[in-house]
Parts: sequence; structure tokens; C-alpha cells
Amino acid sequence: MRLLIEHALTFLPSQSCIVQTPQGQEYEGRAYNGKGITGVSILRAGETMEPALRAVCKDVRIGKILIQTNLDSGEPELHYLRLPKDISEDHVILMDSMVSTGAAAMMAVRVLLDHEVQEEKIVLVSLLMAELGVHSVAYAFPKVKIITTAVDKSLDDFLHVIPGIGDFGDRYFGTDGSDSWNDEENQEEPSY
Repeated sequence: MRLLIEHALTFLPSQSCIVQTPQGQEYEGRAYNGKGITGVSILRAGETMEPALRAVCKDVRIGKILIQTNLDSGEPELHYLRLPKDISEDHVILMDSMVSTGAAAMMAVRVLLDHEVQEEKIVLVSLLMAELGVHSVAYAFPKVKIITTAVDKSLDDFLHVIPGIGDFGDRYFGTDGSDSWNDEENQEEPSY
């Protein structure tokens, strides 16, 4: 994740600066040339990228957006929003580890635009995207930069990325419903 975040940061405006190395040598490096950087996680899988962002940007501000698909309509719905004040001045790293159709990512971009973040200051960072998601976001918001490690070709009937990596948030947080998970009805009574 850290390499992905570091790569995404290279797309932010920067200027040359002289850095003093631990060995006392001067090195010409780059410094961020903007007001601030805010990371915004699309919950819950986007949170998996926060430690990497915090590791390279110690003073980064973090916002959260929870968007879930309505199972009846198939449309994304905004359920929770917490953004830092004055986000409109910042460059925003919008984090979602998996993008399938792009609907949640597009809604998150729309929320940021509604909070007066400029479209060209938004960088969407994803571990894996479906081709449909890339095209949808790029068509709807051509000034948003899209950074991903891979693009898979298709989606299954449940709109999961194929071949994909499953539900990344569940896998990361250990709530993937694997064989070790028991439903209430299948649990045995504890023996004391």
C-alpha cells in the first residue's frame, strides 16, 4: 500500500528543494507545493490505506465517507460523512481499495465537489479497479487523477471484480465469513 500511496503523491504539485541527508550531504529533492493534503477513505475498505498515507504524510488530515449500495435499487447511498474543515483548499487523496462499477467513487467525488474541492485536486487511489469503474469515473470526472495497481476486465453478476481479490475490506479486517466464522444458528452451546 505504501508504494501505491507514494506513487499517488508524485502527482501532487511540488517544487525543488535542498534536503540535508543524515550524512551531512545536500540532496536536491522535491517538496509539496500546496496548502494541505487530506486523505478521504471510502469506508470501510478505503481505511486499509490510511496507515500508509499517515506513514509518508505525518500531518495529513483524514476524512471518512460511507457509501453503500441500496440492494433494492442498486444505487449508491451516502450514509456517513465526516470531512475536515477547509477541505476546499487541499489536495485530496480519495482512497478505496476496490472499485468495481465506480458508483461509490463517483458519489464520493461528487460529495467532495459539493464541499468545493476542485476536481483537479482529487486523486482517486485504488488497489484494484474493474475496467468499467475506470471508464465510468474517468468519463464523469475527467480532471480526477486515477491511480491503481491493476485493472481487471470484468464483473460478475454480483458486481464483484473478476478475477479480483474478494472483498478486500473483509479480508483485511478478518471479517470475511471464512470457515472459522459461525452463524448464530450453527453455534454449539459452550461447555463449562
